Amino acid sequence: MTDERKREYTLRITQANRTGLIVILYEILEEYMREAMDAAEDRAVYKKALGNAKRCVRELLASLDLQYEVAHNLYQLYRYVHRQLITAEVKNRKEPLTVCMTVISGLREAYMEVSRQDDSAALLENAETVYAGLTYGREDINENLSYQGINRGFRA
Repeated sequence: MTDERKREYTLRITQANRTGLIVILYEILEEYMREAMDAAEDRAVYKKALGNAKRCVRELLASLDLQYEVAHNLYQLYRYVHRQLITAEVKNRKEPLTVCMTVISGLREAYMEVSRQDDSAALLENAETVYAGLTYGREDINENLSYQGINRGFRA
């Protein structure tokens, strides 16, 4: 994943509510799986992308509240995806990744629909407010953020 994409995800995370965070995590997971699928002969890139994907799945597992029935179903799906990622890494095969992509993309779509209906506030308080200000020079474009004050630490 490029540094630019990481910055985009970081910005989205600072402004997301609970369901929005899950959607973002699904998108990050999908991006790491695509990165692994595109790593044709580079075993190091393949393993790193799969390691990052497995960390995303573990985060999804940790976020479940198992007092709800749907969480048990999600738990089983996440464990299945995790096992498929391990299989892909150990056997150096990309077929399990296509299965994972199918499962995760379906869950992402469902959570995106829930996220559209979720009008709760962002989880992070006192996060930096971003104003898109662009200045144009002769040969470049500069992005500027307005002054945010001295107290811009994150509170969750």
